[in-house]
Amino acid sequence: MHQDHACGCGKPRASHAAAKPLCQVRQARPLSLSIHAATPVTADTAGCCCDSNSSPGNEADTAEESDRRGSTYPFSWQVSGMDCPSCARTIETAVRQVKGVTDARVLFSSEKLVVNADQDVQNAVEQAVKKAGFQLAASSATSATSPASPGWQQNRMLILLALLVLASSVLSQFAPAWGDRLFVLTTLVGLVPVARSAWQRIRSGSPFTIETLMTLASAGALIIGAHAEAAMVLVLFQLGEQLESYAASRARSGVTSLMALRPESAIRLEQGKRLEVPLAALQPGDVIEVAAGSRLPVDGRLISPLASFDESALTGESLPVTRASGEKILAGATSVDRLVMLEVVSKPGESAIDRILQLIEEAETHRAPVERFIDQFSRIYTPLVMLLSLLVMVVPPLLFAGDWQPWIYKSLTLLLIGCPCALVISTPAAITSGLAAAARQGALIKGGAALERLSTLRRMAFDKTGTLTLGKPQLTQILRFGEARESEMLALSAAAEQGATHPLASAIVSAAQARDLDIPDAQDQQVQAGRGISAQVSGQQIQLLTPGHAPGLTPQQSAQIAQQEAEGETLVVLMRDGEALGALALRDQLRDDAVDALKALKKLGIESLMLTGDNPRAAAAIARQLDIDYRASLLPADKVAAIRELSQQQPLAMVGDGINDAPAMKAATLGIAMGSGTDVALEAADAALTRNQLSNLAPMIALARRTRRIIHQNVGIALGLKAIFLVTTLLGLTGLWLAVLADSGATALVTANALRLLRRRA
Repeated sequence: MHQDHACGCGKPRASHAAAKPLCQVRQARPLSLSIHAATPVTADTAGCCCDSNSSPGNEADTAEESDRRGSTYPFSWQVSGMDCPSCARTIETAVRQVKGVTDARVLFSSEKLVVNADQDVQNAVEQAVKKAGFQLAASSATSATSPASPGWQQNRMLILLALLVLASSVLSQFAPAWGDRLFVLTTLVGLVPVARSAWQRIRSGSPFTIETLMTLASAGALIIGAHAEAAMVLVLFQLGEQLESYAASRARSGVTSLMALRPESAIRLEQGKRLEVPLAALQPGDVIEVAAGSRLPVDGRLISPLASFDESALTGESLPVTRASGEKILAGATSVDRLVMLEVVSKPGESAIDRILQLIEEAETHRAPVERFIDQFSRIYTPLVMLLSLLVMVVPPLLFAGDWQPWIYKSLTLLLIGCPCALVISTPAAITSGLAAAARQGALIKGGAALERLSTLRRMAFDKTGTLTLGKPQLTQILRFGEARESEMLALSAAAEQGATHPLASAIVSAAQARDLDIPDAQDQQVQAGRGISAQVSGQQIQLLTPGHAPGLTPQQSAQIAQQEAEGETLVVLMRDGEALGALALRDQLRDDAVDALKALKKLGIESLMLTGDNPRAAAAIARQLDIDYRASLLPADKVAAIRELSQQQPLAMVGDGINDAPAMKAATLGIAMGSGTDVALEAADAALTRNQLSNLAPMIALARRTRRIIHQNVGIALGLKAIFLVTTLLGLTGLWLAVLADSGATALVTANALRLLRRRA
């Protein structure tokens, strides 16, 4: 591995060791990630649930858990009809009781059930989900593409109950007795399916659901003679279910819109013939054709000479981008003006869209601390409210000689307040919307925990080469210390660097090739971490070293080097058999958006710092242009030490792109990788800039802070309304129907508040 170059920034060779995955998936590539292709199944669930007793979603798996599960069989199904995360918890609870199942997760944002088992449990899982009141039907369609049922079919129970309540109300005006009987019939019609669902959930291990609460409240209202209110409660419950279903589908709109970017097939060119093939049939090296106005089905390398692409769906770039032959284009981009040919570069399931979808799915296993707390709180909230309801029903009549009927009525109202739907959905709805909005803006964030840490940042540390600069230095000058000719020095330097992918190495080799020099072969290339590289060339020991590690430099030579470094150039000293032949001066250019990006961060109250392995003079020149502090001549271990020191003072992010930046990213509060960075850097990072532009940093942080504010607002709305109706119910100011309306309204309100994150801001 070519871990460190003469400048100490440590970019890798073309081949390097695989990193240990961050999210328990195969090694990530820039904007691509493999996804396990399991059996897709679509579920048609009956109604919503508010299971506050079921187990919370899985947290991030540890490495040990990953090893332990290495021998398990993965299964997956597509699920539709979930109205809130509690529906997902009910399914998880039921599936985890199946013998052989080691883990079960329902990914609410992408509507997928993922099961790990040590044996074939497909039939058993489907039966368990069916007993819980849901259905899993084999289908190859995803939820994003499956046809929707007509509105009247989805709302037939709501329509039927509403008509019956209306008829009951009208009949009561002329024949009160018969009107009351029709209210009873209406209640029974609406109560039967709800009670059946409640029983199914109780059998599957989820007793504290909204179906259970509604069954108890409606049945109790019938018993005490509140027939009209019992019927109205069920109408409002069905209305709330439909509102939650709509809100849930809107919360997932960011994910489904990404799935819609991916065509189902592609036109592959084979021996002059055009064949339409499914995406799974495409392999790297295949040549495909994309018509003008069509989207790329996979990541590809442009074969056509020149073309414009609309990449806004993935990168947020509003204007079409012109690409030349040989450039890589991401899946989901649209060919704007012409038919193009491309060479496929991504494997099935590893395109840019697949990568984003996978990260959003994984976000639910890296949940924010506030989300974990709310999930734990909601599991005890409903049982506590049910206990309070029981005490309200029996204590006043028994101890204070109160009338039974008013207190039974109040206790039934309290049961409806025990549904934690609004509270449970308040955080994941905001986080899912925040992650989807970030993906639209050109940033991938790995989960709610990373999103929450991003919102707390107060300082950012930047790598220099490839992060603050373009990472494409140019050879500007060759300093001669002896009799060796410039062409000879450049050829020897290029020989030692041949095959390396470090920006300085590439610049040296490119300069030699531009002069049509004959580059000799090199053997025994060895990296000297933070110092440079050595190799055997034509029987000579050739070294390229940082000036600080080059032995035997005279004061005059050191002065020449210092003068060039003061002008912002990076120098490497060329040694042959221990003799300094001269030095190569290279200069990198700042990114066009670097200055404005750091100014935008400063407006958000975030300080910037540059950490680099480059020499102090070159680092100082770059830092002056950016008006930031810097630390230079840092080895990878020095960067880690600096990050740990600074992180103790305030939350800090490390932004980089090289293999040597990965340890510093892991040590920081948050690691952010440039989209063009190495696999290791992208895997170690908690977020990545897909547009490879620093100007995305400030909007990403602003979005994270908005997400945090909306989470706090949602929690306040959910708990505040519960507290208000708890008091008003005990005071006798509110009744059954208003409690149901408030619960459904709170759920819709917090979801709508979260959806504000999906709005584009200028």
